[in-house]
Amino acid sequence: MTLDLSRWQFGITTVFHFIFVPLTIGLALLLAIMQTAAYRTRHDEEKHQKWERMTVFWRRLFLINFAIGVVTGIVQEFQFGMNWAAYSRYVGSVFGAPLAVEALLAFFLESTFLGVWIFGRDRVSARIHLASIWLVSIGTMLSAYFILAANAWMQHPVGYKVSGNRAVMTNFWAVMSNSTLISSFLHVFTAALVTATMLMLGVSAWHLLRSHRAGESPHPVFSASAKLALIIGAIAIVATMFFGDNQARLMETQQPMKMAAAEAIYNTQSGASFSLLTIGNLSGDPIFQIRLPHMLSVLADNSWSGSVQGINQIQAKESATYGPGNYKPILWVTYWTFRIMVGCGILMLVVLATGLWLMYRRKLERSKWFLWLAVPATALPFVANATGWIFTEMGRQPWVVYGLLKTSQAVSDVGTGYVVTTLIGFTAIYSLLAIIDFGLMARYARRDPDATDEHDEHDHDDHNELEPGEDRVRALVY
Repeated sequence: MTLDLSRWQFGITTVFHFIFVPLTIGLALLLAIMQTAAYRTRHDEEKHQKWERMTVFWRRLFLINFAIGVVTGIVQEFQFGMNWAAYSRYVGSVFGAPLAVEALLAFFLESTFLGVWIFGRDRVSARIHLASIWLVSIGTMLSAYFILAANAWMQHPVGYKVSGNRAVMTNFWAVMSNSTLISSFLHVFTAALVTATMLMLGVSAWHLLRSHRAGESPHPVFSASAKLALIIGAIAIVATMFFGDNQARLMETQQPMKMAAAEAIYNTQSGASFSLLTIGNLSGDPIFQIRLPHMLSVLADNSWSGSVQGINQIQAKESATYGPGNYKPILWVTYWTFRIMVGCGILMLVVLATGLWLMYRRKLERSKWFLWLAVPATALPFVANATGWIFTEMGRQPWVVYGLLKTSQAVSDVGTGYVVTTLIGFTAIYSLLAIIDFGLMARYARRDPDATDEHDEHDHDDHNELEPGEDRVRALVY
């Protein structure tokens, strides 16, 4: 019971935290691009004002998301000691290194220069202010890289030796250049861009629809934002699919059980087909199926007639290697999360490609049906991110570190009551944070950018100047 509840707790907090991580990474880069465009067009008043207002509008959503992301991420660190002490003792030498570097280098880089970017708008030069948002963006990417380095080692351990019943790092650079890490980082980074561009497209579409209803011309901020989102989003979704395909090939080599479980394929096959939909039992006797011939073999090893290992054969092999036990993950979870992730990706590709076509035909702002479609499509990347992460982590079960440490061996020796209490507490707090975050995001997403600019003017130095005879001590709250 303690094991199951601990897994539920970590799963809930991780999936919730991962709502904000991709959006932070993607929006940081988009803001850097927008501010760069504003800087480069500083001699053209009309263009400069457009890009400047875009930067001011989208930065509010970024800052709200960043703040909640930091708060929810801190809990993850504590859980390694609270719920997974045996895991921390076993892998601390390896797992702790990239996390320490992430905190000391990447997080301090992004948080420090985020402070410069927020408070230095009229206190530093335009070039330094622009450099600060690029450093924030680089910091978010580095944070993702180091955290994924720790996770990739759990998926595919490298650069270590087992000494004294502990995994000890022997090669830091092997850990940081893990093939699983490179592939997963590229997939996560491009997916983060997709997440940010889909949010930008959805919010822009809502404002463009509002302009339609009011009989006004499209606002230049949202017209430009929608076009920027479509261009970058279309490139990013194709790249995400490409790197995801590369991950599938690595998966077949490094974690064949995860690939077999994703397809619920029980026996090794050559020229294996890919199941688009299965209704009924996943054990090989379904009521109804839609399958694409040979596509699983193409996905697994880029071969039309390639061999894909089956669950039964992998189970026998792992039992012989690691001892008796059940090495199968929960099949319905891996099967459906994989399909939901892929399905959301295909839908986003269709939405972005359609938007690009309408933009090319100069009909984007007038296509009410597309704008209506783009608003709910904002949810697609968040669903894809959550299901993709669930698939990645639950597909590795029963291992917490593949081939080295089982999840059942990693849990802390604590009473069930403590885990129940923290599970309820974290779930309640995270639910409250979700309400606050989504409420603030919705509130500021609906604001008029001109009103936002007017509000921001109160943040300038003039507003904070001392009155004659007034004695105040300035403080930087950070």
